[in-house]
Amino acid sequence: MGAWSGDLARNRALWAVVNEQFTDAAADDAWQREDLGWGLFARPESDLHVLGDVAGLDVLDLAGGTGYVGAWLSRHGARVVSLDASWEQLSTALRCQRTYGPRFPLLLADAERLPLRAATYDLVLSEHGAAAWCDPEAWVAEAARVLRPGGRLVFLTNSLLSALCVPEEEGTAQERLLRGMREVRRVEWPGGGVEHHPSHGDWVRVLVAHGFAVEALHELYAPDGGADHEYYDIATADWARRWPAEELWVARLSEGMAEAGDRVS
Repeated sequence: MGAWSGDLARNRALWAVVNEQFTDAAADDAWQREDLGWGLFARPESDLHVLGDVAGLDVLDLAGGTGYVGAWLSRHGARVVSLDASWEQLSTALRCQRTYGPRFPLLLADAERLPLRAATYDLVLSEHGAAAWCDPEAWVAEAARVLRPGGRLVFLTNSLLSALCVPEEEGTAQERLLRGMREVRRVEWPGGGVEHHPSHGDWVRVLVAHGFAVEALHELYAPDGGADHEYYDIATADWARRWPAEELWVARLSEGMAEAGDRVS
């Protein structure tokens, strides 16, 4: 793959710092959890029942970071490839594989240009990865391309409401709207990262345009008694008990969808 450029280069630089300061230390705990915890407040998969039985499925963990989601999937019988654009995050994933197991392929690549064959996966999953950090039109198109007809796309991202309530200079979501909906479609943070927060209408439009039917939208709140996340300050636990801090989308690719060609880049 050629040189990284534009938004991707900015986000890679940011995640090198984030991995050094936060995620490398947090990865050990995440890799050892028996239950998959979704999002800031680790809402249990055993409560949400989003993924179902993954045994025997071919799964792409898209923008998988330190690989803890891939580890959970692999332990439950899935054939997993975990992909991320951050070498630092993948290095942490490799360290955890060697320490805790299981082993599964780790791939350095851009979610907007997947070096993978078409119609290869039963499930594409992204837990706080591609949805916020990649252009929706590009990464959803690639997810559709690599999914088999009837395959599922499951992704977690910041809630639109939380994005609207974060001050322009960064910080934690406040108790009033501080941005317009069109302003958060693409956000350049002062700290260096570039995020994408489409409206619900935009998400539906993009998903439908690429052959998906939306099956569910789970709005995730902080549990009663839950504490603030140790590292990320998207929203406090008190805020997230009143309003959803995150959204978990589930969509299925039409059985009639078939991609012409099979690009490998």
